[in-house]
Amino acid sequence: MPHSPAFIAGILAVAIPIVQAQTAAPRTASGLTAVEGLRVGHHTLAERPTGCTVILVDGDAVGGVAQMGGAPGTRETDLLHPLNMVDKVNAIVLSGGSAFGLDAASGVVRWLDEHDIGWPTAAGKVPIVPAAILFDLPVGGNPRVRPSADCGYKAAEAATAGPVAEGSVGAGAGATVGKLAGVAEHDGYPAGSRRPMKAGIGTAAVSLANGLVVAAIVAVNAVGDIVDPATGRVVAGALNPDGTLADARRILRSGQTIRRPRAGENTTIGLVATNARLTKDQANRMALMANDGYARAIVPSHTLGDGDTVFSLATGRWQGDADVTTIGALAAEAMADAIVRSATEATSVAGITAARDLKKR
Repeated sequence: MPHSPAFIAGILAVAIPIVQAQTAAPRTASGLTAVEGLRVGHHTLAERPTGCTVILVDGDAVGGVAQMGGAPGTRETDLLHPLNMVDKVNAIVLSGGSAFGLDAASGVVRWLDEHDIGWPTAAGKVPIVPAAILFDLPVGGNPRVRPSADCGYKAAEAATAGPVAEGSVGAGAGATVGKLAGVAEHDGYPAGSRRPMKAGIGTAAVSLANGLVVAAIVAVNAVGDIVDPATGRVVAGALNPDGTLADARRILRSGQTIRRPRAGENTTIGLVATNARLTKDQANRMALMANDGYARAIVPSHTLGDGDTVFSLATGRWQGDADVTTIGALAAEAMADAIVRSATEATSVAGITAARDLKKR
């Protein structure tokens, strides 16, 4: 029996909103400073591509951390464990320079001390500054050029609540991706070998109508490729000799022998933040869930050669109510978007191709 036009129109009226509801929300370029009370500053060294990025908290915030990679380089992460006493953080440092770059946090401690910011003790305020580093020593020549305490101090001085600079700056200045096939990060690598691509710093935020904000910032220096989870397309990764993308997923499925990544030579380091009120336990859960953003946008992630680390901050400035499951899920979304932006916003340095260079070919 044929249906009447009115019946068909009624079906369409119901079906169309369902299709619209399934459409992914548009991405926003708004970054970490969408969370009120946070400031971000970069300092990039001129001598070679490396630097550090500092996230300052106006007042303080509850902090957490999740460390999932096999080769971490960190400072003060034990302090963030829910069983331990201190539950407030004054700043977070992300730095290049491998283990040497942890010294950047000392400069931030000095800056905070000069401004009388820190955890109150009987002997005065002690700044709480967790930090994590990535390995960028081979990029751009002299590996003895690396972020120092002075770098951290200058990044703290430069921190603002304005739009966050992205790409090849700060901790992302020497960051690269696409090293699954055992490529090197310098000119003169043997002809015919795959080469990495440039990544850097990326940031993104999710802001809901009820006032909840969840945001992320990340420096991506991964073994794997950056894959846009919205499209499944490789944005940046291992480059074939002809300049095409090799695609880590194809390399893995082909059964090719892959050189084991060397410990500490990669690492993605980032931070997720919210304006919601969270306990220390909940802040750590938020950081753990944000690691899903790594897995969605980096293939493969959490490898033995990556020191993947995610910090978290909850400023508590929003008086609304949201459960940590929702906040953690949004943190993973923001982190995945920030990872993609770390590639799309990067510029070529030291002869290393960036995603924007591919579009010109």
